[in-house]
Amino acid sequence: MQDDAQKPFRQNDILDPARANACLRALGRFADIETGVYLPPFFHQLYFWDAQPPTNLGRDGHPKLGGIIPDMGLPRRMWAGGQLEFLAPLRAGLPATKTTTVHKALHKKGRTGPLGFVTLCHEIAQNGIIAVREYQDLVYREDPTPDSPKLTSAAARTDEVSSVTHSFDSTLLFRYSALTFNGHRIHYDLDYARDVEGYTGLVVHGPLLAQLLMLFAQEYLDQLSHFSFRATAPLMHFEPATFCWGGDGTLWVRGPDGRRCMTATAS
Repeated sequence: MQDDAQKPFRQNDILDPARANACLRALGRFADIETGVYLPPFFHQLYFWDAQPPTNLGRDGHPKLGGIIPDMGLPRRMWAGGQLEFLAPLRAGLPATKTTTVHKALHKKGRTGPLGFVTLCHEIAQNGIIAVREYQDLVYREDPTPDSPKLTSAAARTDEVSSVTHSFDSTLLFRYSALTFNGHRIHYDLDYARDVEGYTGLVVHGPLLAQLLMLFAQEYLDQLSHFSFRATAPLMHFEPATFCWGGDGTLWVRGPDGRRCMTATAS
């Protein structure tokens, strides 16, 4: 019998325009999406909720491991990055199907201890045509201890040709968590984020940073065909960040202290 972690996980959903408009409004943008209109890039994140009962959740608010995602034996989960191919437009208000498979899963020994790496492949199809193919990179780590090595953050580039500053707060993080049905407590439970996972504040979602970068890139490239991103340092909810366009398809997020929080390429 095939292992559950190897079986494709399929979900069906209708890409409700109201949810897309709510996301645009949460991001402070004009919202006029109706049925049949193309969704902005990466907005498939708002759909295909995996709603589990409380008994099926882990301590961090995510569904317990051991189903489609193998249990790596490590408690802390982070969305480390991803690669996306936009093959056809997704239209709001119409049915769509998401098929998820495990692309790879492995353990490594890192400078701060053991690490688990999982890459999921998501294919979102509409009318039988694959519109988006996404490789989602997840990293699993041990809980921090008082003597855990401190991570150092590299400095971000300062040679951007255009930039925009975004501020974040607990309200935006809560609304984005709700819109994406992301129960990870590091985004809304300050005590948990600080006392259990060792952050200094609520963590801004990596996908939220990537989403803002994609919308920024779209201002220069119109329609995106490819986008890849890598989270390099966490950003806290009380920190403003500068979103940068390099003029050559490169983008990055710079924290208020100059650290590099995310890098990306778009075409």
